[in-house]
Amino acid sequence: MARFREQIRASLRELEEAGLLRRPLGIEGPQGPEIQIDGRAVLCFCSNNYLGLADHPDLLAAADQREGYGAGASRLITGTMSAHQEAERALADFVSAPAAALFSNGYAANLGTIQALVREGDAVFSDALNHASLIDGCRLSRASIHVYRHRDMEDLESLLLTHRARADRALIVTDSLFSMDGVAAPLRDLAGLARSHDAGLLVDEAHALGVFGPDGSGLCAAAKVVPDVLIGTLGKAFGGAGAFLAATEEIVSLVQNRARSYVYSTAPPPSMARAALAALSLVRRASDARATLLRHAARLRTGLRDLGYEVPLGESQILPVMIGDNDRTMRLSARLLEQGVFVQGIRPPTVPRGTARLRLTPMATHRPDQIDQAIAAFARLAPSD
Repeated sequence: MARFREQIRASLRELEEAGLLRRPLGIEGPQGPEIQIDGRAVLCFCSNNYLGLADHPDLLAAADQREGYGAGASRLITGTMSAHQEAERALADFVSAPAAALFSNGYAANLGTIQALVREGDAVFSDALNHASLIDGCRLSRASIHVYRHRDMEDLESLLLTHRARADRALIVTDSLFSMDGVAAPLRDLAGLARSHDAGLLVDEAHALGVFGPDGSGLCAAAKVVPDVLIGTLGKAFGGAGAFLAATEEIVSLVQNRARSYVYSTAPPPSMARAALAALSLVRRASDARATLLRHAARLRTGLRDLGYEVPLGESQILPVMIGDNDRTMRLSARLLEQGVFVQGIRPPTVPRGTARLRLTPMATHRPDQIDQAIAAFARLAPSD
């Protein structure tokens, strides 16, 4: 036991020496444009609460416990309740899919869905910068994994030409909006390659749902692309928790029977499903909030670039401020927090080695003067600090 504990301490020292040890900050009170850290009010620019719905009174009212606090069991035992079924029907309709299935979170949805749809003898083709949950779902499936260069359709087509014929079933897997870069996948090109190579297409809309597309229905809807499988997250723009799979009834049924994170996990609380229904109603009516969010992002992007920070061009609500060095990234994050602006540093393995960054995300509920306050905090520092 003593040796094991020393090995754990050694692993922690390795992380610290590499500038990769993480220590989460404790947040007091609700998530919003302004939060409390150690009793001090600071502006929050690192949350995925894009539309500012996390503390919306409609969600708080909907997430009561009139149907009990817990679901009691997994979905296939006694855990499927009327709240789950109502939410699934509404979410499927929202993304124009025949059916949907709720999961406890986006990680569980991606992990279980991919593992359920492909297996040994099949092939998955995955973008190099896909979210960890997509990567782990591919690994758990035991299918052969072929990673194509980020958003590189020539590389993907080359891999399909080389490996597709050897596999029984094939699945292309991608985020629609990449969470650490804020750029969109070439969805129409991906759909074309899926058709021409007889492959399925799975798209994770986690960071696009609620922000882009008709009534916030995502980038697939905006591009008029119908993926075989769409994964949506309820813990970001929807302000709550949970996730869902949307697809044909046959695909949903197969996932419900094979996805280990669905079959062997207690169902989400019914209050979560009720809150999702309330959030969906708000998201559909949030066109002004979406416009405000993207206007804030454009103002931040221009302001930081004018100050000399390396912020790639883009049109999404996610702004990576590229730093490179792990320690310098975290020093900048700490100095910004001292000035009352919370911007989290992102380091490997979340992003590739040498690309550490500050990930800046406004909310629709930030005021214009708070956007200016964030830019002013960056101005008091230097990109090379």
